[in-house]
Amino acid sequence: MARIVSVGAALQDVFLMDHDDFGTNKKGFFNQFELGAKIDIDKIHFSTGGGATNAATTFARYGHESIFMGCIADDPAGQAVINVLDREGIDASYVTYTDKCHTGYSVVLLTPGGERTILTCRGASAKFDLLHARELKNINPDWLYVTNMRGDMNKLDEFFSEAHRNNCKVMFNPGMLELSHKKQFTGLLADVDVLLVNKAEAKEIVPGNSLKELAGRLHGIVPNVIVTDGQNGAIAFSEDRGYRIGLYEDPPLVDSTGAGDAFGSGFLAAFAAGKSFKDSLIFAAANSTSVIRHIGSKTGILTNHTKLHNMPMEEII
Repeated sequence: MARIVSVGAALQDVFLMDHDDFGTNKKGFFNQFELGAKIDIDKIHFSTGGGATNAATTFARYGHESIFMGCIADDPAGQAVINVLDREGIDASYVTYTDKCHTGYSVVLLTPGGERTILTCRGASAKFDLLHARELKNINPDWLYVTNMRGDMNKLDEFFSEAHRNNCKVMFNPGMLELSHKKQFTGLLADVDVLLVNKAEAKEIVPGNSLKELAGRLHGIVPNVIVTDGQNGAIAFSEDRGYRIGLYEDPPLVDSTGAGDAFGSGFLAAFAAGKSFKDSLIFAAANSTSVIRHIGSKTGILTNHTKLHNMPMEEII
């Protein structure tokens, strides 16, 4: 197995569920709440989230040595994050603490159909300037997994450069804030071994309309590329193979929170363990499918002992 460092956000998540007040209208908006009203909630669920802790959980359950690097505060939400990391066997010794703000906190309004609106106070989770890339030299990881870092391009460059100096491979799942710095973002891709983006994000990086066209052009920049398109599946290119994949399964949606994190980290968990590119894509899709069957972004994460079945997958040129 590998040693994998996940860098990014850690948050406390609180899910609020209600069978009638959280319905949506035809325009895709929540029903209006009357100003000053008190709304009775059917259920409440506490969890932890943040792309990096979600990914670290996948790596740990798969059997890798999983290390999380991120920022929290010394408060109840921060303790909840640490408790989950400890329970999952994730190394939290490189967590950074701040007394300037609270641990990141999200309130998730969850509809009966599994869709959600998330209210987030990022707090300490966005304090990426407090993280130290030089720690990678001490950790000596095989892989660095990086999620959205709120457009902090200098810190990203610091981590990617340090990874390159230490012969550490990089998987990158950026967000739109990173993509808005196009020149700096393009420069970072020289140190990326696996790039995961959705279709809209891919269009911000390269020209093109079809999923295959976008993935193909990105593959000219990064050796391994995965471009997702929701219910339409994904197209992925390795150094010598290309695949169009469909849905692993199409179960009733309970909660879509963390599905993207589960896909990306699921791929790397298998890939870093020596699985083929194709088999890694299957585990990624299965992991994401399992997560949406449960409330919270970590409950449904799979282990390396999970028995998988075949899924729609076509080899492309």
